[in-house]
Amino acid sequence: MLTLIITLPLQPADPAALLDCVQSPDGRTLGQHVSVPLALLPAPARQADVVAIVPLQALSWHLVTLPPGSLPRAWRGDGARRLRAILDGLLEDQLLDDPATLHLALQPQPQTGVPVWVAACDRVWLSNALAALKQAGHNVTRIVPESSPQALAEVIEVTGELNTPQVAGWMGRPVDQPDDAQAAAMGAGPAVVKLGTRSGMLVAPLSATAVALLPADTPVVAEPAVAALAERFFQRPVTLLQRGQRLLQAASSPWDLAQFEFTNAQRDPRWAAFSQGLQSFWRAPAWRPARWALVLLLVGNVIGLNAWAWRTQADLSAQRQAVRAVLTDTFPKIPVVVDAPLQMAREVATLQRASGASAGGDLESILSSFSALAPVGYLPEAIEFTANELRLSGAALGSAEQARIVTGLQAQGLSASWQGQQWLIRAGSAP
Repeated sequence: MLTLIITLPLQPADPAALLDCVQSPDGRTLGQHVSVPLALLPAPARQADVVAIVPLQALSWHLVTLPPGSLPRAWRGDGARRLRAILDGLLEDQLLDDPATLHLALQPQPQTGVPVWVAACDRVWLSNALAALKQAGHNVTRIVPESSPQALAEVIEVTGELNTPQVAGWMGRPVDQPDDAQAAAMGAGPAVVKLGTRSGMLVAPLSATAVALLPADTPVVAEPAVAALAERFFQRPVTLLQRGQRLLQAASSPWDLAQFEFTNAQRDPRWAAFSQGLQSFWRAPAWRPARWALVLLLVGNVIGLNAWAWRTQADLSAQRQAVRAVLTDTFPKIPVVVDAPLQMAREVATLQRASGASAGGDLESILSSFSALAPVGYLPEAIEFTANELRLSGAALGSAEQARIVTGLQAQGLSASWQGQQWLIRAGSAP
């Protein structure tokens, strides 16, 4: 499905604000990447999956421990309102703004009794940004953060921002202002360094002070426009990451900020979580060994099933040949073998009649079996025996008596049924 990834502007009311937009034909491959105002976004497609990305500058991150029984089954209704009230109480001392003015969202697959991440942003800002996209014809199906503490826990990211972030510091420590002169000399815009920590997210202008606060052995990835500047500050090589590819990775994140009042009514959150997990399994490089193992398992099963079917077919063919051999050895006069068991039974019955021995399908045997089960004094009015099939015309019996006779004859290898005004009895399967 076509995926349209759009970054939300920090100033939704500004028509000149630039929005990063990435088009992907299947959600995995990077297509067109443009930075344009809202009015110049690509025309909306009917079957497109529109993903809105919230910039890190608009988010704050908090750790809370949810009490047992606080997670609802859906992000709407009384359960969701109760969870929101619980979050407001847990975050009251961590938030600088009134919780009622903020939108809160829990991390994917949250659990009670353990610390979970909560992302917070301005509710009015998010509502206005989504409304502007909707007015432009883009109905957002998912809302994801630009990154998260889990995604940046093992890597330092350096990017060139379209909007200079307003960041005062990290964990209470002041951070130098961006070195604009150096950035301009390198032909790059304002550079921002990002790192996930156990207590939150560092989002600060790239400077010597910010670099000094970062772990020295953590890998660094940077956009091409600020790669040289990042190498100059970090004094080591960095890995290049295109901005469009970074946004594509953000869109494939399991995070979905569309919770509580921003829940998409037409999208089941449980199915959305399952779909995102499946997409992560199918696309993420970390799952490549598991995907190969699954492919090998499926191929092995197909090969095993084919080998088992071939062996079963060979055994069945051998058994058929053995039965045919018994028939042709016992009765050499049979020129063509069509149904060996049936032909064997007919030949044995012929020999029994020729020798005067009683056979299970002859008239005498069938009448004897029926007489033993019929009520005392029951006499048939007419008897017709043709091709080992006996028809007895007589008075009708009760349903219970008929069922008893049918069951008794079946136990002796005879099929019986009451048809109209006569019994139809013969050896073998039901007529």
